[in-house]
Amino acid sequence: MHGNIVALTGGVGGAKLVLGLSHILKAEQLTAIVNTGDDFTHLGLPISPDLDTLMYTLAGVVNPETGWGCSDETWNFMQALEQLQAETWFQMGDRDLATHVVRAQLLAKPATLTQVTQTLCEHLSIRTRILPMSDTPVRTQVLTDRGRLDFQHYFVRDRAKPIVQQLEYTGIDKAAPSAAALSALQDPHLAGIVIAPSNPYLSIDPILAVPGMRTALQAAAAPLVAVSPIVGGTALKGPAAKIMSELGIEPSAAAVARHYGELLNGFIADERDRDSVFGANKPDLPLQFHDTIMHTLDDKIRVARTTLNFIQSIGGNRTE
Repeated sequence: MHGNIVALTGGVGGAKLVLGLSHILKAEQLTAIVNTGDDFTHLGLPISPDLDTLMYTLAGVVNPETGWGCSDETWNFMQALEQLQAETWFQMGDRDLATHVVRAQLLAKPATLTQVTQTLCEHLSIRTRILPMSDTPVRTQVLTDRGRLDFQHYFVRDRAKPIVQQLEYTGIDKAAPSAAALSALQDPHLAGIVIAPSNPYLSIDPILAVPGMRTALQAAAAPLVAVSPIVGGTALKGPAAKIMSELGIEPSAAAVARHYGELLNGFIADERDRDSVFGANKPDLPLQFHDTIMHTLDDKIRVARTTLNFIQSIGGNRTE
């Protein structure tokens, strides 16, 4: 493909597509803008789960069984915490721990999260640009039947079991897109923007909620397409379908397309949803149906290639 691609992504699900794109595009052609609403401080360390998952995925060191954390991990740190009767609900392997320690050191210099992420990527030999959505802290809060919960308490500690009533993004009013993220969206060589198949509410909405981000996306001189994370009414990864049901929204690919609304210039859904979900009520925008389930590397490259071909088929300039 001629031109550059920007992907908006969360963690495990979105990282699969970004990995596929990285095998097709040159490193300098691909930029990922990553959700940081999941970030939190734990045991005194700054944790950026989605940034770390994407870094480990592109570095080829991610745990292939979980899609997060490091492969060939050891757990001496967690075993020592348990012996000391400290919190162990958030699992950090020894290799993963090193990332958080180095991030803490770099942020204390001080440096921005964008600068820190760039340094970590260099150490991991990652040439694809990985950018936090903002250098200002934004924290996803989940209002549930058990009260207000920090995202990681809801997602990891409580295993996403509480019923979701509302989502809020603390600090969003003071946030702005990182300068690097804005630069990527204003790139005159931008060929397309992809919303990866991440959780629309937990992973993508925090990115879109950053003041100025939607304006930058709408002003970008390239088509924006999304890949559905919902297949046959079920989330490919995580609690997206459960959250949609609890918010009174039918968990379907069509509902995801409606959720992104006017941002979209095209939408990719799984071929299983061609008739049962969309039927006669198809949205008024280009649709692509494809097998979007990504288990193997070949699957990820196949879906990435379909996405790039779809972007090329849409073409044009949204500002024309």
